[in-house]
Amino acid sequence: MTATVSFPIDTPLGPRTATVTYERKGGGEPLLLLHGIGHHLQAWHPVMDILAAEHDVIAVDLPGFGASQPLPEGVAYSLGTVATALAGLCAALGVERPHVAGNSLGGLLALEMGRGNLVRSVTALSPAGFWTEGERRYAFAALRTMRAGAKALPLSAMERLSRTAAGRAALTGSIYARPARRSPEAVVAETLALRGATGFEETLAAGGSVRFTEDVPGLPVTIAWGTRDRLLLRRQGVRAKHTLPGARLVRLPGCGHVPMNDDPALVSRVVLDTARSTRLSAAAISNG
Repeated sequence: MTATVSFPIDTPLGPRTATVTYERKGGGEPLLLLHGIGHHLQAWHPVMDILAAEHDVIAVDLPGFGASQPLPEGVAYSLGTVATALAGLCAALGVERPHVAGNSLGGLLALEMGRGNLVRSVTALSPAGFWTEGERRYAFAALRTMRAGAKALPLSAMERLSRTAAGRAALTGSIYARPARRSPEAVVAETLALRGATGFEETLAAGGSVRFTEDVPGLPVTIAWGTRDRLLLRRQGVRAKHTLPGARLVRLPGCGHVPMNDDPALVSRVVLDTARSTRLSAAAISNG
């Protein structure tokens, strides 16, 4: 079940209020889940039950996406501002330094939260920010094309396409390696989420100059990349490893840009292994 929370955030314009929608499930150490641009928290549904067996899982609609409200007027969709908003969300929910897993834009935000020492561990699935300028232009053009298609397509046509494997591939094949596995209802919902994302254009505009160039020391960090990612090519994972030399770099065979649906068991294992490593480290320290 989804819920909504409003909370104060500090911005260059002074204190403002953000309103965010989230789903919470399970118990244990908290685990924050962050989706990519134009998507919504339901991207994590294929893995939520597995993760919730060990964690207090909080899947979030980022500000301006899904059912969440846009950021307050005049507040930029910068990396620092959104990371600060997510820290405010955690405080409002009574969560201190969660583990965090993010995909694409969410992976970049997860790394930013790690850099700010706001989290216990980071799992970044095909994170943004490790592109060349040419790769960024390609990805942004693909995203704009997807958005234009979602806005142009009547709901009746969406529903009709979603009923066939070929139609689901046409609608979501850019981000999934196995789009036929998506349910018709999920495909329609995420196409509507892309159409209605109020933060889409401002996020893309802010992302034009974003490069993640600093290490995230002192935390377990996993960078995972789908071998069939068509949006952010997997060679960007090698650059991420060079930037974060202490991170674990994991291949996700047969997975696309949004891997949670392509291989839920593998993605869950990668996230859980990263979070467990913090407990193993703590145990090793306590045992001397």
